[in-house]
Amino acid sequence: MNYLDLTIKEMHEALVKKEVTPLELTKEAIKRAKEDLNNAFETILEKEAIDIASKLIEPEVDNIFWGIPIGIKDNFSTKGILTTGSSEILKDYVPVFDATVVDKLLKAHAVPIAKTCLDELAMGGTGTTGHKGTTYNPYDKKHERLAGGSSCGSAAMVSAGIAPFALGSDTGDSVRKPASYVGLVGFKPTWGRISRFGLFPFAPSLDHVAYFTRSVEDAALSLNLLAGRDLKDATSSNEPVENYIEGINDSISGKKVAVLKEVIESIHDEKTLELFNKTIENLKSKGAIVETVSFDLNLLEAIYPTYMVISCAEATSNNANLDGIKFGPRHGGDTYQEVMCNARTIGFCELIRRRFIIGSFALMRENQNDLFLRAQKARRLIVNKTNEILSKYDFIYVPAAPGIAPKFTDSSDKLSTNYLIADNILVLGNFAGLPSITLPMGLIDGMPVGANLMGAKFQEKTLFNMAKVIEDGTGLYNLSSRKLVK
Repeated sequence: MNYLDLTIKEMHEALVKKEVTPLELTKEAIKRAKEDLNNAFETILEKEAIDIASKLIEPEVDNIFWGIPIGIKDNFSTKGILTTGSSEILKDYVPVFDATVVDKLLKAHAVPIAKTCLDELAMGGTGTTGHKGTTYNPYDKKHERLAGGSSCGSAAMVSAGIAPFALGSDTGDSVRKPASYVGLVGFKPTWGRISRFGLFPFAPSLDHVAYFTRSVEDAALSLNLLAGRDLKDATSSNEPVENYIEGINDSISGKKVAVLKEVIESIHDEKTLELFNKTIENLKSKGAIVETVSFDLNLLEAIYPTYMVISCAEATSNNANLDGIKFGPRHGGDTYQEVMCNARTIGFCELIRRRFIIGSFALMRENQNDLFLRAQKARRLIVNKTNEILSKYDFIYVPAAPGIAPKFTDSSDKLSTNYLIADNILVLGNFAGLPSITLPMGLIDGMPVGANLMGAKFQEKTLFNMAKVIEDGTGLYNLSSRKLVK
């Protein structure tokens, strides 16, 4: 048995018993990272990781992350370590401070193995736009299928068995959908539950710190460490931090689950629906009340355009400092405007430039009423409907994606109901700032597909409890491509 293939909880137990040391785990993780063929990493932190691990001698029994190898998405600030956002314009940027979540993990004596690739500046959902190229799905050795994005590198790292935990960020579904594609637990908490200080801002009204694990228990244990008020982040919540692992095996009898009728009707993959229905039958057998409810189709079809307008507008504003003067290399020019234009043209990929144009257009004075303010009103209507359902039900439950990870060559019909609804439904959790978790529900032709559960704000404990029942029912615990793909 290789101890690196265990969950965080199991790995911790082995470390406490001194069956394995942090240094042994770290060396194996670095070896696997160097052998990885999925283009998951911006920087492998071999020297730093060995230095940290070699100083960890006496296990800390009550510290679950002591000696645990981890990954960090490369849009989290790491002091003295290259942090690029997978963007050419930040290719040489070395921060002078750690993000709050990174600081918490380091103080818990976790061992960062690598900074992971992402879609450039965390915009995009394919894992193809980072400056180091495409990140591949570890389950597909032919490298034909995507891992999803924007947290593609973190997803690939955990799925490939290189670490049992990796930080990501989730603005629309950037952790929870990749989790579906690579067979992981992907979790984001209530907006404000985890500090975002040191996370490169994309769209702050939507951004969440999120992460990948290989079990629901590990996700709950991780939130115990990462949750809490941070004076460096004015948007972090004062809500008391609970013990999220407590009650994770409680009965779910009487809990009410809403399945969204229009989402199910927009999915045409019968195998995905079959797996989803099996999880529903399991929930019912445990005493849960599962009912199909309707969500206004017009609102569902408005999710994607609303998200694009709001996120692009916020991104345009938040990234205005990437101009070749404050940040990024200069590429010549006689005026400030020329310097900025050259830096941004060379420094950003086509997708980023397009999103900035959309955002700038939406924020123009003559367009604000028709675009930006209209999108904000649409968001409010969508959030109101979501909260209305959650006032009557404990959870909203849907397939996390319309099927397995698509091939890179597949072109989505952007006007199809499948794309507009099933592919973007997880954005509900970002619009409303609600806790949301994706976990595996099965394999189709050797590729994973997941389900997603969303609860009311600050109801993470009950969310983990229900997710654990789903996990126990599927038996898909501690999945990794390393075990399943030969």
